[in-house]
Amino acid sequence: MGKRGPKPKRLVSERWNPNLAYAIGLLATDGCLATGVPLVDLTSKDKIQLQNFNEALGTTFRIGTKKSGAGLSHYRVQIKNTLFYNFLLSIGLTPAKSKTLGLLKIPDKYYFAFLRGVFDGDGYSYSYFDPRWHSSFLFYIGFSSSSPVFIEWIRTMNNKKLSVAGHVSRTKAGHYQLKYAKREAVVLVAELYRARKLLCLPRKRLKISKALGIIGGRLM
Repeated sequence: MGKRGPKPKRLVSERWNPNLAYAIGLLATDGCLATGVPLVDLTSKDKIQLQNFNEALGTTFRIGTKKSGAGLSHYRVQIKNTLFYNFLLSIGLTPAKSKTLGLLKIPDKYYFAFLRGVFDGDGYSYSYFDPRWHSSFLFYIGFSSSSPVFIEWIRTMNNKKLSVAGHVSRTKAGHYQLKYAKREAVVLVAELYRARKLLCLPRKRLKISKALGIIGGRLM
């Protein structure tokens, strides 16, 4: 019998917790699985995003830089590890996932930590005073994806857990957007930021907190 190769080293714990779920949300949006090699890549314009990713996984992977096709600098973390790569495959992530991403096997109790990662990756919020009505302040939160299946899964999960319907539209560029307005937006962000101390992008949380302050609400 031939000699077996060395046992793969575990670099990342696959034990479910809120931080792992958050990291999976980041990978579902800004991450990439290589084809033919067990390489996981997370790229972002925001260095804090990658610092959060490392903290979520309890790791200190090097944060490098790379140039985009337009010549812009981005930050990235790369993990070459068979065990973690296979774990991501087992929960539904795949190489070249942008238009084919579907539902992911996220434990129910960690779903909103995962969704907060999705929001930090490809989510947005905005608010404004409607000039048609005096003192009418509108607040929206949304998620973007190139995969209609993924967006519909998120919509179904949010409706199931919070009774918020949302609205799905498609942009001219072919991206799908799931948007929540007014009461539904407030209900959703309250669930995303249930605790004072949790991993998130501070700039996105601060923007939402300022909007809620105008309508008399607040985050934890």
